[in-house]
Formats: sequence, structure tokens, C-alpha cells
Amino acid sequence: MDAFNLLKTDHRKVEDLFSELESASGQAKMRVFEQIKTELELHTHIEETIFYPALEEPKQTHELTLEAYEEHDVVKKLLQELSRAKSPTDEWEAQAKVLQENVEHHVEEEENELFKKAKAVLSQDEIETLGEQMESEKQRQQRTGSKAGAKKSAKKSASKSQSASRAPKRTPVRKSASKSSSKSSGSKGSRSKKSAKKGRR
Repeated sequence: MDAFNLLKTDHRKVEDLFSELESASGQAKMRVFEQIKTELELHTHIEETIFYPALEEPKQTHELTLEAYEEHDVVKKLLQELSRAKSPTDEWEAQAKVLQENVEHHVEEEENELFKKAKAVLSQDEIETLGEQMESEKQRQQRTGSKAGAKKSAKKSASKSQSASRAPKRTPVRKSASKSSSKSSGSKGSRSKKSAKKGRR
């Protein structure tokens, strides 16, 4: 597995998703954004844990690698901000465009500058090894991500069924309890007011 081809395939996939984002609307747009977020988080993870560390030491790629880390940080912050929204407002749309532009700039710089210099400092064996490592780490992350998602949905459905079974038993008890407490507190309050008036006289 060629490391550069793997990363370029990721880049093309995200580009396609951004095109989908532009044409989508409403909740469909939010679903496409979630796909973009997942893809970018996976991509940045394998680059930062496997690919970039191999390029930090050589002089030819040192500066570009550090710059790439910084660009990733900007993208991560934008993803966090965008993921807080429940629907695509005009402000959200503008911020999504900023994200797209940042990603496009990063991809262009990576493919046209970093990859070219990386090919000069890495042997073909190293390129293949890095590609295999990134591919297996990506698959591992996808497996753990899907397991976590399944656990979340299982917890949600379990809590819903528990609350549904408890609800009919609890509600009438609460109502009667609150009524009786309000009555008793009301009668106590009126008594205390009367006693206070007597004291004044």
C-alpha cells in the first residue's frame, strides 16, 4: 500500500463530500457534514500518528510538516464549532465554506510540496510500510468508532424503554404528593399570617 496514494484517495473522498455539502440542504446537509467530520478526523489521526512523525526529522520536510500540524489544528477547531449546530444557519454555511477553503489549501500544499519532498527522503519500502500502517490504523479506528456508536444507540434505547416503563407509575404519585404538600403549606401559611395579625393587635 503506497502511503501517498492512500492519502490522495482520502483527499478525493473529502472533496466529493464537500461538493455534496454545497448542493444539500436542511438536515441532509448536516448528515453530509457528519461524514466530512468523520473522514477528516480519521485522516488527520493517521497523518499525525504515523505519516508526519516519519517526516519531522529530515531537513527537507521538517518545516512543511510542522506547518501541516498547525493547519490540522485550525481544521479541528472549525469542526468542533460546526458540530455544535443542529441546523445549517447562514453563519454555519459561511463557517463551512471557511473549513472547505482551509482543507483545500492544506491538500494542495501537501500534495504539491510535502509529498514531493517526502518521496525524496523516504525509500520505496518506507513508503509502502507507512501506507500499510496507516491503512491498518484507519481500519482499527473505524472498528472502534462503530462499536462506540453501537453502544451509544443501545444505551439510548435502553434508557428510553426504562423511562417508558417507569413513567405511568410515577406521574400520578408525584401529582398527588405535590397537591397535598401545597395544600398543607398553604394552610400553614394562612395560620401563621393569622397569628401574626393577632400579635400585632
